[in-house]
Amino acid sequence: MRIAFRNFTGGELSDTLSARYDLGRFQTSARHMENFLPNLHGDAVRRPGMRFIAELDGPSVLLPFTFNSEADQNFVLILSEERLRVSDGTRLLDADVATPYRAEDLYAISHRQVGDVVYLAHKKYPLGKIIRSGSPGAYVWSYQTVVLNSSLAAPGAPAAAFVRGNADDTAELGFTLRYKVVAVDRKGMESLPSPAGEAVGKHPSDWVVGNHVDINWPAVEGAEQYNIYREEAGYYGFIGISNGLSFVDNNYEADTSDTPKEDWNPFADGNHPATVAFHQQRLVLGGTASSPQSFYLSRTGDFENFRKSRPLMDDDPVEYVLASGSIDAVQWVESFGDLLVGTSGAEYKATGEGGVITAKSVNITSQSYWGSAGLAPIIVGNSVLHVQRHGAHVRDLFYSLEKDGYAGNDLSVMAPHLFEGHSLVQWAYQQSPGSRVWIVRDDGVLLCLTYMKEHDISGFTRHVTDGEVLSVASVSGDNEDAVFFVVRRAGRCFLERLAGEFGRNDPMAEAFFVDCGVTVRSEEAVEEIGGLEHLEGRELAALLDGSPAEGLTVRNGKIVLPYPARVIHAGLPYVSLLSPFPLEADTQNGSTLGRRRACGRCVIRLHRSVGGKHGASGDVNAMYDIPFLPESYGAACEPFSGDVEINPGMGQDAEASLWIAQDRPLPFQVVAIVCDVDFGEA
Repeated sequence: MRIAFRNFTGGELSDTLSARYDLGRFQTSARHMENFLPNLHGDAVRRPGMRFIAELDGPSVLLPFTFNSEADQNFVLILSEERLRVSDGTRLLDADVATPYRAEDLYAISHRQVGDVVYLAHKKYPLGKIIRSGSPGAYVWSYQTVVLNSSLAAPGAPAAAFVRGNADDTAELGFTLRYKVVAVDRKGMESLPSPAGEAVGKHPSDWVVGNHVDINWPAVEGAEQYNIYREEAGYYGFIGISNGLSFVDNNYEADTSDTPKEDWNPFADGNHPATVAFHQQRLVLGGTASSPQSFYLSRTGDFENFRKSRPLMDDDPVEYVLASGSIDAVQWVESFGDLLVGTSGAEYKATGEGGVITAKSVNITSQSYWGSAGLAPIIVGNSVLHVQRHGAHVRDLFYSLEKDGYAGNDLSVMAPHLFEGHSLVQWAYQQSPGSRVWIVRDDGVLLCLTYMKEHDISGFTRHVTDGEVLSVASVSGDNEDAVFFVVRRAGRCFLERLAGEFGRNDPMAEAFFVDCGVTVRSEEAVEEIGGLEHLEGRELAALLDGSPAEGLTVRNGKIVLPYPARVIHAGLPYVSLLSPFPLEADTQNGSTLGRRRACGRCVIRLHRSVGGKHGASGDVNAMYDIPFLPESYGAACEPFSGDVEINPGMGQDAEASLWIAQDRPLPFQVVAIVCDVDFGEA
């Protein structure tokens, strides 16, 4: 039989599915995909290498700082033990900021950015924020504890005097008029009200022409204007605005729907929120220690203000307790048209009248009962990805017209071997290229999910490097999203950046396929390079002007090159492995399951690739080379696109299948694999 493997978008499937050739996903997946990435068109491309940026002081967690689409406005924040550092993607900046977070608590930090501020929530620490100030080239980074409800000082009690202003008015004065004043700054933020000022006069309904009340108060530093309120039916209703320090009440109607705000802070006394998000111009906080099933929304347009009006107004803060029959702690909140809330027991949708949540209108409906882990969700197009309770499965949520709500699937059900027994500690979405979610597993293995819902593409692959990946973050770059990692290698921690993909127009000298690597460019050819102190004593691979060199040992931070070169990429080698499942089918003689078979003539269709290996097993040392030669010693290799015919030379076996590898610092992209499979009689 002749079979073509031409679509790898399903990623790597579990060996327990090796007999399920009836599944559609079986035809688009592989038995093993290590350090290969499925492209959206179906081909499999080798993972780019990782560029060394800096050595860190220990295990660290990365957070993205994305201000806009311009690359020089975006940074990666590096949190380690009670410390914040910042990188622009090429180096560590001169920023070293103290923070309260211990190393063991870093993964549990929930973060959200608005403008130049990144809010940080953790149930062990007060709500905090990282602030960028200054101008390009001279940015200043700082950390602050958020002080909710901060504003101008309240004015002192106003002095009030009732004035008859009418010689014919002789009515008895026996009614106490009370006034309060609120200071307003240039941003429109209001202070708490002053103590009440009193004047003995008449009830406003009894006032006659000429009656009024003169009100004055002491100045408040920073105030641009003042709001004045008069007591009416137990409330203080708004009666006017003054740009000075006095006001004349000419019997204005007191609007008791607009009253001074009262302090309310549900996060006092150590009741810190565990999650943070933004929705409809409000800060959303939830999962506090004393009320884990509650979430709270700030005042509209004033993220750090939780002051309430009395009676409540639409823009007042919101408190909602999820009544599920059990205490389901809020694990995450996400704005996705509606406000989605993930708890340890279920997923909910929060809306309000007309789709707007207000203090008077909140409606909660459950969407599913899978339960969520604490990892913040990721939005990919029209879907929300979240991790199921216990951190073992990745699910998506998307709006379903038939359900008139949110439905979803378990994206990891076909690859349980990558998840069971593990938890996922951090992830980041790389929109371009490839629509990929990079996932850090608790044992330091890096996974990648290629996901595009509208084309029914979802597939996981594993990415192994010489070390443990501890953290990942993605920020917008010039032509593609930049992905950063913290990798622990031989007990030392490094900040590294995923190299760009080897493009169809890139010269061979720009191919970067080493890990923890550096690039050196010189106008004159050099015979050695330095800057490799972080890899002292390690054996490296290198690409020298587009030609590979291997077995170069770092001594005193340098390597000696086998020949002079101008453009050198040097770093740790890594192996990329790809193997499709053994061919299975239903034939005239029944199923091929269990029948011995061997792969005879095979054809590998490649795109812009150099070299590679093939064999009957995943042992790279037992594989055969796919030959390649530069035109002359030291010249750049020429990428090859086309078909390569090979003969794996394997014996008959029920599990026989072709293995393909690349272990040199060279590009490798598989468009299709075609095999002639010979079946034995039994």
